[in-house]
Amino acid sequence: MNSKILLDNLRCIPDWPVKGVNFRDVTTLFKSSEALQEITDEMYELYKDRGITKIVGIESRGFVMSSALALRLGAGIVLCRKPGKLPCETVQESYAKEYGIDTIEIHKDAINENDVILLHDDLLATGGTMRAACSLVKKFNPKKVYCNFIIELEKEFPECRSTFDEDIEISSLLKF
Repeated sequence: MNSKILLDNLRCIPDWPVKGVNFRDVTTLFKSSEALQEITDEMYELYKDRGITKIVGIESRGFVMSSALALRLGAGIVLCRKPGKLPCETVQESYAKEYGIDTIEIHKDAINENDVILLHDDLLATGGTMRAACSLVKKFNPKKVYCNFIIELEKEFPECRSTFDEDIEISSLLKF
């Protein structure tokens, strides 16, 4: 899609957090009402006829657009968080990162088998967090699972999509 509005409002920070990395800062998209509207409209068009019942927002930048889109689609929100942040009984999934093991969790009663789930996060690079989130959500046996990102780093991580289960549709608004 690579909308001009989004590209014009996206900040790129060279050599952050380490030398050689060009960090794509989505917070500049969130502070622009025009860019925020563009993201919401584009995501709505992608998912308006998919029967989405719940959107799982991945901590923490994934919460922003998950909320905006859920309102537009008439869907609920499920928060996917780091351990110890949710107050009730949770289901967890651990996954390997380049520097260790991380864990994410959602409430045990958040999803059921009648749900059609859209998982949303700001950026797809290596895919570790989202693969773990997909695995976590699939424990609930929902009808269907979709994944969406604002940004995908497909040139830097060209094999990333192939590491997801074949039944998961992935979409991204901006591809670099």
